[in-house]
Amino acid sequence: MRIGSLVYDERSGRMDIRFGLEEYYGGLHCGTGMEVMLDGKWVPTRIEMNINSKWYLVGIDEDSLLGLTVRI
Repeated sequence: MRIGSLVYDERSGRMDIRFGLEEYYGGLHCGTGMEVMLDGKWVPTRIEMNINSKWYLVGIDEDSLLGLTVRI
């Protein structure tokens, strides 16, 4: 598994994972599974988009996904 941070790619309109200065996952799609670090623990989740075209993580109550530490 690789650890990175969630970022938004304006060109594709998708969330992505940044692993380093120039290294990215390549764009996330609805249903992509991952784990997110919350309160020092890895929590399994998947990314989805709601009816308002807003990205969210299933079961994760966060206002913003940007910068969250994830592993995939």
